[in-house]
Amino acid sequence: MRNWRAIFASTAIVGSIFLMWDELFTALEVWGFNERYLSGFYLGRLPIEEYGFFITVPFACLFIHEVLRYFVPRDILFPYRHALTWFFLILTGVLGIYFYPRIYSSSVFFLCALLLVLQLLIFRSNWLGRFYLTYIVCMIPFTVLNGWLTGAFTEEPIVWYNNFENANLRLGTIPIEDAFYQLAYLMLIVWIYERNKLQRHSENSIN
Repeated sequence: MRNWRAIFASTAIVGSIFLMWDELFTALEVWGFNERYLSGFYLGRLPIEEYGFFITVPFACLFIHEVLRYFVPRDILFPYRHALTWFFLILTGVLGIYFYPRIYSSSVFFLCALLLVLQLLIFRSNWLGRFYLTYIVCMIPFTVLNGWLTGAFTEEPIVWYNNFENANLRLGTIPIEDAFYQLAYLMLIVWIYERNKLQRHSENSIN
């Protein structure tokens, strides 16, 4: 596969950032893990399974991203990329203000808003249309997996949430914030991945 370096870079950088976030929020009891469903091995406050999540999920998302590029060669959402970005920016900004100072709500909504502002005003990346298509498709397995983690298919949730620190609004068993966590997480992964691909292409052109 030609893009292993880009995959490793995006996985390592974004995974490190979100693992630190997970560690902090676990310490603050914003969320936690049900030991009944875990192996019992921990690094810090996080179960070893959580580290596996941040290795497998980025690869799966980038795989979907490239599969969609192959089977849908035309960037069908390109004409709507700015409208979609404005929509998510206004939505996350309003939600972040409304649910402040609930830690999970405000942090994830404001992080999304920051990333979207950077795209609108500074970077204006040409992959945004493809990113939104990837995000829409990734929400299908995300909903199944996250539903399983939050108790849709188990007697107890594997991951529990402190409802005093979120909006207490659920998509089934999934906190609404998780959909925007996925948006921020996936945008950072694709952003770093696409930049590394572009850099590699430039290096090959020079050589």
